[in-house]
Amino acid sequence: MVEVNVFGCPEAMDKPVCLIDTASDGKLCVQHSALQVLEQIQQPVVVVAVVGLYRTGKSYLMNRLAGKQTGFALGSTIESKTKGIWMWCVPHPNKAGTTLVLLDTEGLGDVDKGDSVHDTRIFSLAVLLSSTLVLNSRGTIDNRAIEELQYVTELTEYIKIKSPEEVVDDGEFVKFFPSFIWAVRDFTLQLKINEKDATEDEYLEFALKLKLGTSMQVNNYNLPRECIRKYFPSRKCFTFPFPTNPDNVSYLETLDPEEISERFLEVTNRFCQFIFDQSQVKNLKDGHTVTGRVLGHLVKTYVDTIASGAVPCLENAVIAMALIENEAAFQEGLEVYQSGMEKLKKSFPLELNEITCEHQCFSLMATQTFMKRSFRDSDGKFLTSLEEAINHQFDRYLQDNEKASEAKCECLLSVLSEAMTERINQGFYATAGGYNLFCQDLEDIVNQYNTLAYQEVKIAEVLEKFLQQKVAVTTAILQADDKLTENERRICEERERAVLLEQEIKTQEERQRQLEEKMVTEEQNNEERVRQVIQKMEEEMSFQQQETQRAMDSKLREQAALMEKGFQEKADKMASEIEQLRRNNNEVEDRKSREFAQKIADQERRNAQNLEVMRQQHRQQMEAINSRPRPSSPGCSIQ
Repeated sequence: MVEVNVFGCPEAMDKPVCLIDTASDGKLCVQHSALQVLEQIQQPVVVVAVVGLYRTGKSYLMNRLAGKQTGFALGSTIESKTKGIWMWCVPHPNKAGTTLVLLDTEGLGDVDKGDSVHDTRIFSLAVLLSSTLVLNSRGTIDNRAIEELQYVTELTEYIKIKSPEEVVDDGEFVKFFPSFIWAVRDFTLQLKINEKDATEDEYLEFALKLKLGTSMQVNNYNLPRECIRKYFPSRKCFTFPFPTNPDNVSYLETLDPEEISERFLEVTNRFCQFIFDQSQVKNLKDGHTVTGRVLGHLVKTYVDTIASGAVPCLENAVIAMALIENEAAFQEGLEVYQSGMEKLKKSFPLELNEITCEHQCFSLMATQTFMKRSFRDSDGKFLTSLEEAINHQFDRYLQDNEKASEAKCECLLSVLSEAMTERINQGFYATAGGYNLFCQDLEDIVNQYNTLAYQEVKIAEVLEKFLQQKVAVTTAILQADDKLTENERRICEERERAVLLEQEIKTQEERQRQLEEKMVTEEQNNEERVRQVIQKMEEEMSFQQQETQRAMDSKLREQAALMEKGFQEKADKMASEIEQLRRNNNEVEDRKSREFAQKIADQERRNAQNLEVMRQQHRQQMEAINSRPRPSSPGCSIQ
């Protein structure tokens, strides 16, 4: 099992594991233990898959990419050693924060297996899962080597871009297929074309040249070459000489470097360095970065589809991934918010300004977390759910803070009024002049309370409740004070009512102030959310344009090459494909622009609705405050 640190980075994986195997009924199946490995990898992944005929030394190259001498089984007999697809996840040597996933596939054309459909499915899965596809062969890139790649010509039957009911030009594959490397092993020829020195890449392109003509023989010759040229936007070639004495080839993994050809080691190092430098992070259709976790979902989706007898579909896989990832993005975002607020809760009670500022910070962090993982949330369903969940949580945290503040204020008043309560119980105020003594003590308590509790959100409300509780005691003391005349008692009673009304108004005004503060924070949050949504949409649109441009550039290069070699009819067909690609891209951009505009409008509408609810509460509170008569003078000289 791979060890993973807290950042979701693989520490080390000491050996490969089987990712895809063949069940007893002959159907492909995914190994759960391998999915568990991928599930833990939260980093982006560069996926390199190697395919080729069995017993051509594919596994040696993959071991070298892993930085190891051994790992993937090499075998030393004519029996194919690798079965299904094996996986090795290692930290990327060049790209920090990235995992290199190596996929070693079952050898194609195994005489014991003799199942071409199985071979094509393995080949198709390698294409679907990788960001770089390495084709490993022996000898030369001659017609026989290319004819053995019938799997390339069958890709359109085993991979669909959209649902099978929708007709899609196979030229669209270039937008989603991996880069292509042909590794030619045991190469003995001189790199010359027409007696001139040639590079390895020129050798590959020469081998992929098309023949003029329309006969069946010419068409059969051209078909696999056309497929490679059309489907794979980037092509590279490496030619490896014999690594060592033929008697030692079967034991290549155990040989010392001195026993291996320097030229072979030089090409191997160049091959590895090219992959480390040039292989790109795997992306889904529409540009979502694939992590180890997402790759695991893709593997299961594709293999389950094949096992069911259906054809893997890129569009359906993206839709399935979007649902899984958006739900996970919602949970991750909410956890970020809850984690921050739970830590803050330990400091309750806090001033409203402090808790709203922290809420704003954690809310934006939650949205950023969601945006980073989510994709294709076109209608904003999951983002809306996150906002609603955060608002619900915020209301709960406000209530918790208010309860903590209320308990603190009540405790403070209890301590401050302890001496006065004792005097009441002793009858200290039940004498002539006792009312004024009581009022003075009460005023001192209130002044001390307002000084000590001035930051508390419940300061006014708790004081209002405290004064209400003292009404009966105040009335009894007032009536017992023989020093007061009836007229003075009446005036004092009016003042007592004024005190209570004044405090009630203060409580309402404090609630009003807190609501206004909350509205300001909400408006700021809304503005930032809209900005984040726009940024996310612009990134998606930019990737869509880059994706199309890459496909366009590839087709334009292919068209120019066809015209140069005299394939006018094929060049004209390519021109039609290019024009169709432009039209399709324009349609996609128009659709996305409409979706984005609607998403922004929906976001702003939700923001306006939330603020309007607050404004309505604000108006109601203002009406309540303004409808209350203002007291003319306080009782008990309490300010």
